[in-house]
Formats: sequence, structure tokens, C-alpha cells
Amino acid sequence: MSNIPFQAIDWTLVKKDQYKGETGTAYWQTIQFSGLRIRLVEYSKGYLADHWCQKGHIVHCLEGEFVSELSTGEKIKLIKGETYVVSDELSSHRSITGAENHVKLLIIDGDFLKHTQ
Repeated sequence: MSNIPFQAIDWTLVKKDQYKGETGTAYWQTIQFSGLRIRLVEYSKGYLADHWCQKGHIVHCLEGEFVSELSTGEKIKLIKGETYVVSDELSSHRSITGAENHVKLLIIDGDFLKHTQ
């Protein structure tokens, strides 16, 4: 990872990309550094990810609530103020929001979450 000089991020100036889920929509605003990605992500009401993710993340719930479903069938609910962390390749997970709420997340991932034996 490279050295990152001090900087403030004005998220209102960061382009918002739209990704369709199996149902609903995800909106990503992404800041990319060498070996580090920081995203502000919003999932619409009724969002279901269209893939199982094996990437490691630090996910902090800023608004609303959502469920991380693991491929094992386990479901972990996160609400505003809660965080989860997982390294690369240690789970297959996908995000789900309820029909009545959206969610806003801060997601950080990068080389520091690579799985090591």
C-alpha cells in the first residue's frame, strides 16, 4: 500500500455508479488508492445482491439496516452504528435489504484483508 497524504473526501463530488441487483439497486461512490478502496454504498429498498462475494471488507452501517447472508445459510443483521469485518476468501456473502428500508454503508477493502495461511 502506498502512503496517502491527509485529505478530506467530499462525497458530494464523487460520481455515483448504479448497479442492478437480483432485485433493487446499489449505488456506489468509490475512492481508489493503491491497495485500498473506500466506498459509500447505498442499497435501495428490496435489494438482493446478484452475486456471492468472497472479498474481504470492513462494513459500517451509517443508515438503515440490512442482512448479510452467508452461503452457509446464516444471516447476520446489521443496524445503524454496527460494523462487520472479514478477510478475503473466508466467507461467501451477499447483502439483502427489506422491502421497507434502504441502507447506507461505508465499505473499506484492500490488500490488508488478503487471506494468509
